[in-house]
Amino acid sequence: KLFFTDYGNTAKVERCDMDGMNRTWIVHSKIEQPTALALDLINKYVYWVDIYLDSVEVVDYQGRKRHTVIKGRQIRHLHGLAVFENYLYTVNSDNLSVLRINRYNGTDVQSLAKLDNAKEIHVYQKRIQTAVRSHACEVDPYGMPGGCSHICLLSSNYKARTCRCRTGFILGNDGKSCK
Repeated sequence: KLFFTDYGNTAKVERCDMDGMNRTWIVHSKIEQPTALALDLINKYVYWVDIYLDSVEVVDYQGRKRHTVIKGRQIRHLHGLAVFENYLYTVNSDNLSVLRINRYNGTDVQSLAKLDNAKEIHVYQKRIQTAVRSHACEVDPYGMPGGCSHICLLSSNYKARTCRCRTGFILGNDGKSCK
């Protein structure tokens, strides 16, 4: 699944399949300007920062179990969001600091470092990388991902895929080749 935020006409957090199909709103009320988003892949939670409401909130992948992790002036101007173990990590662009927030109680907020101009933060750790199983976009014997001549996108599950073409090309009748 692909998760993303949108604060156009109606602010929301959404999810869809990797090929853009099955688009679903998972949060669309009591939300104003959702920006940064992070996933807890193990427990299947979606965290986001709302810069208008000065809050960090969380829901499960279906939009249930919503609650506010932290709210208030101390978390204004947040950019980027990452989850690792018991904490959320984010960047405060107002004072250029990296913050660590306890994601269970929100009261434990620590400034870890100062940075010159950061807007994103990512955690890279072997334990949070999901195991890769064989999937529909694996390279075939001819060197083409999922048998697609240009782009292979996973669909509703790891066994299904959709082929797409680069700009200026049209997908052929076979659903794999681009012309």
